[in-house]
Amino acid sequence: MPSNQDTAFFGHPAGLSTLFFTEMWERFSYYGLRAILILFMTAPLALGGLGWGVERAGAIYGTYAASGYLMCLPGGWVADKVLGLRRSVFWGGVLIMCGQICLAIPHTSFFLYPGLILIALGTGMLKPNISAMVGQLYSPEDVRRDAGFSIYYMGINVGATFSPLICGWLAQGEGFQHLLGKIGIDPTTSWHFGFGFGALGMAFGLLQYVLTGKRLGNAGLAVLGAGSSEAMAAARRKLGLALGGVLAVIAIVVALVLGGVIAVTPAGVSRAMDFVLLGVVAGFFAWLFTAGQWTPDERKRLVVILVLFLAATVFWSAFEQAASTLNLFAQNQTRNSIFGISYPASWLQSVNAFLIIVLAPVAGLVWIKLGSRDPSTSAKFSLGLFFLGAGFAVMILAATAAASGQKVSPLWLVLTYLLHTVGELCLSPVGLSAMTKLAPARVTGLMMGVWFLASSVGNKIAGTVAGLTEKFSGQQIFGTVTVVALFFALVMALLVRPIKRMMARS
Repeated sequence: MPSNQDTAFFGHPAGLSTLFFTEMWERFSYYGLRAILILFMTAPLALGGLGWGVERAGAIYGTYAASGYLMCLPGGWVADKVLGLRRSVFWGGVLIMCGQICLAIPHTSFFLYPGLILIALGTGMLKPNISAMVGQLYSPEDVRRDAGFSIYYMGINVGATFSPLICGWLAQGEGFQHLLGKIGIDPTTSWHFGFGFGALGMAFGLLQYVLTGKRLGNAGLAVLGAGSSEAMAAARRKLGLALGGVLAVIAIVVALVLGGVIAVTPAGVSRAMDFVLLGVVAGFFAWLFTAGQWTPDERKRLVVILVLFLAATVFWSAFEQAASTLNLFAQNQTRNSIFGISYPASWLQSVNAFLIIVLAPVAGLVWIKLGSRDPSTSAKFSLGLFFLGAGFAVMILAATAAASGQKVSPLWLVLTYLLHTVGELCLSPVGLSAMTKLAPARVTGLMMGVWFLASSVGNKIAGTVAGLTEKFSGQQIFGTVTVVALFFALVMALLVRPIKRMMARS
């Protein structure tokens, strides 16, 4: 390691600490909401929930989660052309905080949709651009890059570990509900305290981001794709017109819905989202390969990005069932007690994140120690999909045990999450790192948006699958997911050598 390298944060650049804690608090906000959202929507009205059926709740959850990651594409474009990475991250955090505040207001479902829309927009501004800034802390030849992303990924999961415990207890905890009753507050409003604490977490993240921003140096300041000042001004005008048009359309639609002129059902919105995602994916990659002025080397890298995108889409479509299908399994078919002490079902959402904290440093160390023998990105993707499939194979056994009507041990889910965690560490931080290496410099933010577009499609599929739990048995759902994951693990294994030939640095 060269002597002039910045090693202030556990052997990594000091700026990694700023991004580590910013993302930690943003993920605290996100995963707190993720742990309780579908449970809130399906909880009876008498318990403060919305009383919706699983199919409707799954459609709304999948559409919301998909929208957040879909917004990473325009969020990356805004960073590349208008604001730069650093300012985009800040304003994304502001939008997320405002959305969480909306959800904290106890008013049935009136504030639910505005809150989810704001969070989705903010996520799109923050997620791809903060990840791109991590990549800018390292030179392309810096061997610490993959390890740095693993440490950064551990920060994500620090927030994701504690938020379901805190937000879940505030939302569902019998002790907190009893406390609310004693001080004269309706205990059924406890869900909104869980949402409100997520807003507080995002506020902490923004404060930390501003106060420690100097550690980032020049990372994220440049507007790489805008060109001259005139081009930047033109891009800002186009952005202003686009945002104005979007806001006008939203205002018109909201007015028509509130006035009873048109009826918008969750199922209809969900189906529309399916077509939007399909059109965005097909249209974006068609544009990417035909409209860009790419060099031959860049075009090869774009092919690799497409392959990794498809593999990541399959992975997230199964993995993100943790917040939908597996969360409902925890609520309805799992014994949620330890030594006779009950706990909220949402607490099991912390297992994966806790295991990431434990295993991420090990993964980072393994990649460094392997050196030249480090598996290629495509090989790691194959391993990730294999462990994902193995986790759902465990759930086939759990669903079979629960078919008799008896609630099963939470250890089934713990074992599944352990296998999923190993798969996640093989794929997710490695994929983030690969995107920063493969993306042409002038569209770095946009290419990170492509990576999160895979999460968008995956989350939408996961929400749709959750809606099928009332029509198909657990064995059927988990069995199908297992077969799909293992099939694509085999496909990626077969593509290891071709991808390595196309892109030596992948």
